[in-house]
Amino acid sequence: MAPQLLSFANATKYSLLPSSENLLMTKSFKRNKTKSHYPFQYKPLSPKNPTTLITCSSVSNLSTPKVEKAIEEEDLQFEEEELEFEEEEKPLNEIWKEIQGSDNWEGLLDPMNSHLRREIIRYGEFAQACYDSFDFDPHSKYCGTCKYHGAHFFEKLHMANHGYQISRYLYATSDINLPNFFQKSRLSSVWSTHANWMGYIAVATDEEEVKRLGRRDIVVAWRGTVTYLEWIYDLKDILCSAKFTDDPSIKIELGFYDLYTKKEDSCTYCSFSAREQVLAEIKRLLEYYDGEEISITFTGHSLGAALAIISAYDVAELGLNLTNDVDSTRNETEIPITVYSFAGPRVGNLKFKERCDELGVKVLRVINVHDKVPTVPGILANEKLQFQKYLEDATNFPWSYAHVGVELALDHKHSPFLKDTKDFGCAHNLEALLHLVDGYHGKDKRFVLAMKRDIALVNKCCDFLKSEYGVPPHWRQDENKGMVRNSDGKWVLPERPRLEAHRPEDTAHHLKKILKRATTTNGSPQLGAI
Repeated sequence: MAPQLLSFANATKYSLLPSSENLLMTKSFKRNKTKSHYPFQYKPLSPKNPTTLITCSSVSNLSTPKVEKAIEEEDLQFEEEELEFEEEEKPLNEIWKEIQGSDNWEGLLDPMNSHLRREIIRYGEFAQACYDSFDFDPHSKYCGTCKYHGAHFFEKLHMANHGYQISRYLYATSDINLPNFFQKSRLSSVWSTHANWMGYIAVATDEEEVKRLGRRDIVVAWRGTVTYLEWIYDLKDILCSAKFTDDPSIKIELGFYDLYTKKEDSCTYCSFSAREQVLAEIKRLLEYYDGEEISITFTGHSLGAALAIISAYDVAELGLNLTNDVDSTRNETEIPITVYSFAGPRVGNLKFKERCDELGVKVLRVINVHDKVPTVPGILANEKLQFQKYLEDATNFPWSYAHVGVELALDHKHSPFLKDTKDFGCAHNLEALLHLVDGYHGKDKRFVLAMKRDIALVNKCCDFLKSEYGVPPHWRQDENKGMVRNSDGKWVLPERPRLEAHRPEDTAHHLKKILKRATTTNGSPQLGAI
């Protein structure tokens, strides 16, 4: 497979984008880095520049008076019951490794650690941002892409106080067998006939946020599905070898594998696979922030959660999170890899799960017990089967799946704000899941909103809140569906700034480095289908 990689690494046919189009880089950034350390013509946005700082929070105050009154009454009852929740004495920057799962969240889930609750919600909001920024409108020529330019991404979403910047957008080819997942325009003139926007990579650039976190955090957020679950029926429940290693017994679901690894050479957005995009950008960021305390965090909801686990495993399997070259006189330092998975399906077989554990990939899976998606694939054989290991080893059973990591199982029936519904989409909804995290304090403990997260967010794209709170269902929408009145008084859909495709030289440059490391470490490349 090495010749395949080198053919991409030598690709130079696409022109470089102008600096105004660059997501992370700008000429104004000044940092004590040499050209050889950061070999590109543009540099990251300055965290000290107030015009580029983006603060993040999707918890804007949307509540009606009825909602506010209900929460006040809940607070009074909470105080009357004298339920006490101990605040952690240590700040996050002193215990961040435990919060990121270094001890598999032992003792942090029941009772729920307040630092962990905030981090789960924070990373859940990164995943939710993929939905809030995605164009689902089939009548728009921009259907299937992100509504916002990367430089304004978090600002447009009215998110505050995260202090991250978009580093790269991620795309995947829609020419694979998951028709109910991809969104395509019904118009003939479209932004791309092959690609769908799949998420983004962001990095903590605000130095105050870096100080609070205790490290420089790199986030990979994958888009999933909002409420409809038709994509589940596209899954063939077929396992294939994860060709990221020499061990063919490590397998993942074929549809997920194709989504992660397929590409379309004729399309500038997906001429590199989603896998290549992620690996190259993480390699670039790790080189740029070499010497700093770093974490790599993957997050996603639904199908996006599956991609989060696969890409986290891939990074660890290739050893990208080992910070020093193998011929260095220093010992290698392992950068923590954590996955916050929300309502995700099973991804691979038991061998895949065991290999993730061996590599130290920490996965916290947050689910609603009434959600059907986490129960598939693997209905016939899964981690609950006592003899699953024997089944895989002795019979090579082709439909055996196992969940990875630690599970945080929540129940929407414990929330006094949610109505009883048979709509599976509600049970699968990400905003509803973050609402449940906010109110969860441990098994058999009463539901109380610890962070006072606005419950109106639950109905952003579903109908789950009780009617007495006066929050309309599916309330989030673009004003006038994006139509504006022009100078002639006519209503038109304005042109959007063209989102940049890949910088092929940059991507190929870092893929070459990954190939070289894999070859040096193991004697043969481990990049498989890259």
